[in-house]
Amino acid sequence: MNRPMMFLISSVWALAVCSPVGGAQDKSAPPVFDKRTDAMLDSLSVRMERARKTPDKDKLYMMMDFSAVRAPKTVAEFTQIWHLPPVMQGLSGMCWCFSTTSMLESEIHRQTGRSIKLSELHTVYWEHVEKAREFVRTRGESYLAEGSEANAVFRIWKKYGVVPGASYTGLKPGRQYHDHENTFFPEIKKYLASVKDAAAWNEETVIATVRSILDHAIGAPPANVEVDGQRLTPQEYLARIVKLSPDDYVDFLSFMQHPYYTTIEFEVPDNWWHSKEYHNVPLADFMTIIKRSLRRGYTVGIGGDFSEPGYARGPAGLAVVAPFDIPADAITEEARMFRFNNGTTTDDHGLHIVGYVEKDGKDWYLVKDSWSSAYNSTHPGYYFFHEDYVKLKMLGCSVHRDAVQDILAKFPARPRP
Repeated sequence: MNRPMMFLISSVWALAVCSPVGGAQDKSAPPVFDKRTDAMLDSLSVRMERARKTPDKDKLYMMMDFSAVRAPKTVAEFTQIWHLPPVMQGLSGMCWCFSTTSMLESEIHRQTGRSIKLSELHTVYWEHVEKAREFVRTRGESYLAEGSEANAVFRIWKKYGVVPGASYTGLKPGRQYHDHENTFFPEIKKYLASVKDAAAWNEETVIATVRSILDHAIGAPPANVEVDGQRLTPQEYLARIVKLSPDDYVDFLSFMQHPYYTTIEFEVPDNWWHSKEYHNVPLADFMTIIKRSLRRGYTVGIGGDFSEPGYARGPAGLAVVAPFDIPADAITEEARMFRFNNGTTTDDHGLHIVGYVEKDGKDWYLVKDSWSSAYNSTHPGYYFFHEDYVKLKMLGCSVHRDAVQDILAKFPARPRP
């Protein structure tokens, strides 16, 4: 996931008289019409001397009046679970990797007490290699974009391992932020299009060429790293230092068109390898997984839509369901699925929930975010998500299996990988 320039507005407005968002907003507050701006993204584009694609820069969008929302004011109000500080992904589609890597860094601390910053770019590098491999295997029919899914991190770690953040940043000297949208990814797409046109399906040649493009843009990943006097391969670093098992993490969806308590495919483009390892649960279980995991000390990876009128890209830094959209008590499985099926809920963005606070009878979640809009707020690097927004607009979540053993027990027994 991560199509950061996709800004979809729901075309379905509730006709009923709407109640406040979980008691968080005065229902009489009218919507506002404003430009959808992202000051940090504009700043990054200027600093990188890149032109932003803003075809509707003067368009006015129907948005919430965030000043009327009764929300937490500071990060300090939340019960926080240990996590490393937010890191911005720059002009790149790497949210799937930044959010999941952040969750796994929290997992290292939960299990061992150690603070270890891992390299996101090592995973991203090999994900692009695997996308090229699949492109050859499918003779150019596989989906090709920057985005991916959380469980891609687990899949890449199992094959290629992981390295410390300092060992592989993917940044050229003098660079502070990533710029993949305008550098190597368009070049890879152009090259693979030429491969398809020529039917030049030599996998070894294609992989070598894609790796050459990546090596030039973000550097070759290290074959070994030095840690505590040991020279380790990335696979050895995962096994001996990180000591996390990718098989210990599970993904959940709540899609009512499929049987509950079965594993299904996440039917979105960024699941480009068509993983069918997603655990499908009723919406009540989906919300319980998030609420209870946090209270037990587990952080949670989430992914879904950030294109709504209740998603603030400015100083408020909030994500709530607009009261002119749908009443809180009408956020049902049917309402959720309706939005996915008509395309107004999309798989835009991956995030990391690192805290919670109950307010007016419902949860607010402290969400660590690598996208630029999170750095426009009064709490840079974080969003405050209302429970109703998660319930309506977040499509999937990832967590350690120990946090959800009772939920997993509802699924047919199957051997561990």
